[in-house]
This record gives sequence, C-alpha cells and structure tokens, in this order.
Amino acid sequence: MNRDPLRFDLPDPETVAMMRAKSGAERLKIASGMYASARRMLLAHLRSQHPDWSEPALQAEASRRLALGAG
Repeated sequence: MNRDPLRFDLPDPETVAMMRAKSGAERLKIASGMYASARRMLLAHLRSQHPDWSEPALQAEASRRLALGAG
C-alpha cells in the first residue's frame, strides 16, 4: 500500500476513456453520488464513534472533515 500522501495511483486508461465519453452532466451526477455516499459512510462512522453527539454536531463534523479532506 502506498503511504506517501504526495503520491497517488492513476486511473486505468479504460476508466479514463469511459469518463471522457460521458457528458458533463453525467460526470457531475456520478461525482454527486460519490459525495453523497462518502457523507453517509462518514456519518455512520461518526455515529458509531460518538453515540453521545447530537445530530447537528455529527453533521457539522462531517462537513468539516469533507471540506478539509480529513474524512
């Protein structure tokens, strides 16, 4: 596993070709779905780690982490 935060894997050429063939609206829909999924998973994690937190506190922490890339 790559632990260097300045390095990342590139998508395979087939994935790149598939995404380039999609319209901007299609790519935006995919990105929006990925964001929503990440937010749901993060909220589930936060709820399990902090059962005593209020819903507004959980939402605020999820927003903070997603905005800072610290999921």
